[in-house]
Amino acid sequence: MICVHTNYRIVECVGNTPLFRLSTVTGELERQGVSVYVKAEHLNPSGSVKDRAAKAMILDGIRSGQLTEGKSIIDGTSGNTGISYAMIGAALGYGVTLCLPKNANIERKRILRAYGAEIIETDPLQSSDGAQLAAKRIAEEEPEKYFYPDQYNNAENWKAHYNGTALEIWEQTDKKITHFVAGMGTSGTFIGTSRRLKQLNPSIRTIAMQPDSPLHGLEGMKHLATTLLPGIYDSKVADGQIDISTEEAQRMQLRLAREEGLFVGISSGANVSAALQLAAGLPPGSVVVTILCDSGLRYLSDGLWAKESST
Repeated sequence: MICVHTNYRIVECVGNTPLFRLSTVTGELERQGVSVYVKAEHLNPSGSVKDRAAKAMILDGIRSGQLTEGKSIIDGTSGNTGISYAMIGAALGYGVTLCLPKNANIERKRILRAYGAEIIETDPLQSSDGAQLAAKRIAEEEPEKYFYPDQYNNAENWKAHYNGTALEIWEQTDKKITHFVAGMGTSGTFIGTSRRLKQLNPSIRTIAMQPDSPLHGLEGMKHLATTLLPGIYDSKVADGQIDISTEEAQRMQLRLAREEGLFVGISSGANVSAALQLAAGLPPGSVVVTILCDSGLRYLSDGLWAKESST
């Protein structure tokens, strides 16, 4: 769907993002006959892959009667899903309240407030886990006031990618994809996309990217061994795992901006780093696809860009 008709609402423009073939950061891979593609999810209306899941969960809430006129949407977030909720809530006329770690960067808070969302700041030491628990508690205390999508445990999250992202990748690669790589926060993107791709072609290998330690800077990504496991996570889906450091992800973030013209966030840098590591050991004819999760515009105040602008 190309959103040019004046009768479209913004929520109808979620998905159908482009797939780009990397040509510079791939180095020798092209000459070896291995291709690496990136799904440009940062080009969704609010700027991230989370638009897909947020749309699916909110529309399901409306259909099921859980989200009714006068209720507000509440959930815990590290930022991106919250921004998606806020955009869709504004478009559809619902209030949005978000539990967000206090140390979330200023860009995310300003975007949320621009959409009219209410922010409840939570303990930064508890990260997104603390925000999740806070939202659950508030929703349970005032069920008449709030609709709680519960993104970490809502099947509509992964189904959005099962029914959308995976099919788009399948068609955009002319059904030639051999490997899919993605990091996990709620795990919805990885689980839903991987499940569908494996049904379309059981020989497709799906590889999970994960931060290399509990203390990391990969915004939105979880080190699953040391955090609350999302209810929608399924350990049987991944055929392998690649651990990426914050420093590796930052280096790739810079390279994507300067060599490919793709200004994206740190989790995208991590995904591409993992995809290139995987691709380096694959035979000719392999087609690797990964996800560009969000826009780099959400990270302008972060140390990486401040340092680069002074050099």
